Amino acid sequence: MQLLGVSLCILCVPLISMMMTDQVAWGPGDFIIAFVFLFGLGSSIVFFRKKYPRKTWIIFLIILLFLLLWAELAVGVFGSTVAGN
Repeated sequence: MQLLGVSLCILCVPLISMMMTDQVAWGPGDFIIAFVFLFGLGSSIVFFRKKYPRKTWIIFLIILLFLLLWAELAVGVFGSTVAGN
């Protein structure tokens, strides 16, 4: 239940930013994808911490993969078809 709350609280940042400025223009699909990513990140971290408590490198790998995919979707760092290039 905490994971759901944390994911939704993080999504309040772009929602409030959209109310204050025109620089942030997220649609409903953006919020859904961001929620799925954040909830998936948290769920996978919780799962792997319980299954492999001494393997912290797995957590770092999961976070790195999340950040790379988020950056690709946000600005198309690698120019793949995932970002719409």
